[in-house]
Amino acid sequence: MNKKRISAFFALLIILLGTSIIGFCAGQTEQKKADETEFVKSAVYSAEAQTLTVTVANKSSETIANSSVAISSQDANVKINGTEGAVTGEIAPGGEKKVIFDVSIPSFKEGGKNPVIDCTIQYYINDEAVIEAGKQLSQDDIVTLNFTDILNKKGGNAILGFVRETGFSKLGADPKTLIMMLIAFVLLYLAIVKKFEPLLLLPIAFGMLLTNLPGAGMFHEELFAGGHVHWDLFNASNSVSPGLLDYLYLGVKLGIYPCLIFIGVGAMTDFGPLIANPVSLLLGAAAQVGIFATFIGARYLGFTEAQAGSIGIIGGADGPTAIFVTTKLAPELLGPIAVAAYSYMALIPVIQTPIMKALTTKKERKIRMKELRKVSKTEKIIFPIVVSVFVALLIPSAGALIGSLMLGNLMRECGAVERLSKTVQNELMNIVTIFLGITVGATATAGTFLSLQTIKIIVMGVVAFAVASAGGILLAKLMNLFLPEGKKINPLIGSAGVSAVPMAARVSQKVGQSEDPGNFLLMHAMGPNVAGVIGSAIAAGALLAMFG
Repeated sequence: MNKKRISAFFALLIILLGTSIIGFCAGQTEQKKADETEFVKSAVYSAEAQTLTVTVANKSSETIANSSVAISSQDANVKINGTEGAVTGEIAPGGEKKVIFDVSIPSFKEGGKNPVIDCTIQYYINDEAVIEAGKQLSQDDIVTLNFTDILNKKGGNAILGFVRETGFSKLGADPKTLIMMLIAFVLLYLAIVKKFEPLLLLPIAFGMLLTNLPGAGMFHEELFAGGHVHWDLFNASNSVSPGLLDYLYLGVKLGIYPCLIFIGVGAMTDFGPLIANPVSLLLGAAAQVGIFATFIGARYLGFTEAQAGSIGIIGGADGPTAIFVTTKLAPELLGPIAVAAYSYMALIPVIQTPIMKALTTKKERKIRMKELRKVSKTEKIIFPIVVSVFVALLIPSAGALIGSLMLGNLMRECGAVERLSKTVQNELMNIVTIFLGITVGATATAGTFLSLQTIKIIVMGVVAFAVASAGGILLAKLMNLFLPEGKKINPLIGSAGVSAVPMAARVSQKVGQSEDPGNFLLMHAMGPNVAGVIGSAIAAGALLAMFG
């Protein structure tokens, strides 16, 4: 076993767990504040424009509907002219809206007596009217802003405004964003230097970096609060200006990118070994036990059924499937689940090898299997069509993933659309991989990633991979009890039942040759390996049907 890989695995595990724990502890001091339902965030008075801008922030977990704001003051010098800009429409959890009032304070002077303005907000939660009155907005917070107005008259406001708008001035506001940036740097290092799943880990890490840069405003969680796309907030909202990653994330949220990835995967997959040895389909199915075992474990740890299903799908060792299921069932967990899934996929040789050796004897690892028969072109063309129809009728919710996978494979095998086959294998696959990775990384914000849930997901991710690997091996051993000599299965190929193609098959080959250099298991292991791709898609469909 490669000692560098082992060291890298434990380093990654320690870093992910350590930073999550630190961030979780750091966030506890602010947790109470985040759970408050205080809706008036700030008020900004402009002496030059004679307007008071009140910002209403929804810090509750419920959506505010049809809210309105009114202001008053007992100071005779404060003149309030109308209530233009009253809040209308919904304010999602974590969202903000601004209300502008015409207000004049003729006697206002810097350092002078500051008038007090009362702000009352009326809002509706779950069709129940709530009036929050007596909010006194002291002019103390507005003095600096008025002083800015004075600077504006002297021509210095542009410089001051620029300094305040830079991300450097906001770096210290939330220490957790600095922790997330550190995690992003670590993942970039693993992708670039250690070559751990670089095609996806690199864009995921960079997306994580971009979303946590203070003031960049590339991704807004409130646009997708509650697991739904709030299309109304995309329409020039007063409080939210959608960023680049918000628009790109729609491809993930609507389930477009994972299906396009599956078309490319299908076009690069040879189902010949599976067709030649249909028994390997059972080994691929057995590996899916990791998904459901982890589901049970996640439920025991306090996750909801939908969240547990999303965590369990990590055991399928299929990144696009994990993303597809999580966006449907538990979008709030997409960041940590994606990072865990792809990080552990890169470490399959480290995770699987000790499990394979622990569950098999030296004699079993030396079992040689007969050469697979040659599969005809007709069989390879019929296979994706039959699988698409059968699976879609059996589990309709798996139709999108299986249909995309088999469409790509049919393009590969039929020989009539070679140009399309090459396109989905290369250009389309590369473009979608970039979009998928960077937008999934964008969901790993400090608030969602640095939590106790993330620590649990990281731990359960390892369990999912371990149980999935063990499931295929143990089924192969069980089958050998009933198979005659000469037809026995090398249990090592059972671990390839996870759908990490072709890495898992290569691990089976490597471990087998470490015992018998003349034993070639790669093609035999490819059967369960590609069966695992189909199995994980079917398992995903089953989870969506039950909890979607």
